[in-house]
Amino acid sequence: MDDSVPRIRIRPGGPADAPAVLDMLDGAVAWMNSRGNTEQWGTTPYSRKPGGVERVRRYTTDNMPFVAEVDGVPAGAVVLDTGPSPQMPIAPAAEPERYVRLLVSDRRLAGQGIGAALLEHAAEQTRQAGVSLLRVDCWAGGGGGLVAFYERCGFTRAESFLSGSWPGQVLDRRVG
Repeated sequence: MDDSVPRIRIRPGGPADAPAVLDMLDGAVAWMNSRGNTEQWGTTPYSRKPGGVERVRRYTTDNMPFVAEVDGVPAGAVVLDTGPSPQMPIAPAAEPERYVRLLVSDRRLAGQGIGAALLEHAAEQTRQAGVSLLRVDCWAGGGGGLVAFYERCGFTRAESFLSGSWPGQVLDRRVG
């Protein structure tokens, strides 16, 4: 076994995971900002954004959260729902779907496959629920690197949108 590849264990998440998810979101904002990306999630730490803490609480109580652990420590999270956020200009699918509401990983472990493993887990959860469509939306700015990540994970571009001046992309993945 290659010791350089982290052992990732994915488990159901819950309210007790909210502080770790919030820390990962704060870390992601700082990481993006350090790379000159201030448009995707802004410059304010997620924990200090109006409604940020409450949103994470809802993610870990009202939605379907899953947490990736490396050596027993939270290293990433994916949150699934039955459709897109009503705050986004995205119509629900014309068929049952699972929707990735949040995907975040600890930026200190960037590039180690945590996000891809969480998306694969989301696809399996979608399949097990008897649903064949998994969708996600993401920031489409900054040269499209995030869109390309989702494409490498098996998603296909569906529709582009604007949320105010924020460019977004919806992607689909058939899992059934």
